Amino acid sequence: MELVTFFGVAILAVASALGLVLRRNPIHGALFLVVNLGCVAVLYLLLGAEFLALAQIIIYAGAIMVLFVFAIMVLIPGKEETGPDPLRPQRLLAVPLGAVLLLEAVLVLRSHVVGGGSSRFPGHQPGSPLAAVPPAVRPGGIESVGRLLLGDYLFAFEVTSVLLLAALVGVLTLAKRKAE
Repeated sequence: MELVTFFGVAILAVASALGLVLRRNPIHGALFLVVNLGCVAVLYLLLGAEFLALAQIIIYAGAIMVLFVFAIMVLIPGKEETGPDPLRPQRLLAVPLGAVLLLEAVLVLRSHVVGGGSSRFPGHQPGSPLAAVPPAVRPGGIESVGRLLLGDYLFAFEVTSVLLLAALVGVLTLAKRKAE
């Protein structure tokens, strides 16, 4: 079951990445990127890295994408979409695709609850060395990621936050110049 989930999410991740690259409308590209980041979060869940999956959703699919969409809307003003909806046939495809994804999510949750969550990714057996590692020091666990971020990679973490702040200030400065 988890192998089917993996391949389903992997195909969706590749399709959304292609949609991101091939779409001409930047807002549509940003929405495809949100789908891709969500797929990466599901892949993290399949690997048993719950913290990384939540961070992927909260930080990248949430905060960073809001920043991207804000920058796109500010830097490309006046491109309202008017006229008939050119995506009408694609919207008809969205309902069955959404139903398939909902069914997939229900099956993953059911297999995790009913199966006890003993096998989280293909090839993982309960007697493997990873199962013997305590949860606190398990790779991808909250404590190990926290130790890395606030220990070894603290400087890089802070530099990244300053760069994101500088990018936001730059976007606002460019937007102010265009308005004047």
